[in-house]
Amino acid sequence: MARVTVEDCLENVTDQFALVHLAAQRYRQLHRGANRLVDNRNKNVVCALREIAGRHVRFREDVAAVLRTDKSKLVSQRLQQLVDSGSVEAPADDASSASSVDDANTPTPLI
Repeated sequence: MARVTVEDCLENVTDQFALVHLAAQRYRQLHRGANRLVDNRNKNVVCALREIAGRHVRFREDVAAVLRTDKSKLVSQRLQQLVDSGSVEAPADDASSASSVDDANTPTPLI
């Protein structure tokens, strides 16, 4: 990957604001001395984006479930657009939708 773009990252994170939060959290971890998950010599902020684009970093919880404040309205306009277009399933109304994402095969840091 010669360049990392926001579009590359948005393939793995459905919401722009969630992407900013995830990248900022990962940047802070890298700045404090966390091990890099991708081999590069870029600055920490670019490394964080490369890790997100490469699916090495993800949230602990499902972003769609967390962004839903009440049963009828989604907080994020971008997420609402994705739900309307059919790209992303609408979060379920039950409490089980807010459970954490668990992928035992992936040793990624969870933010």
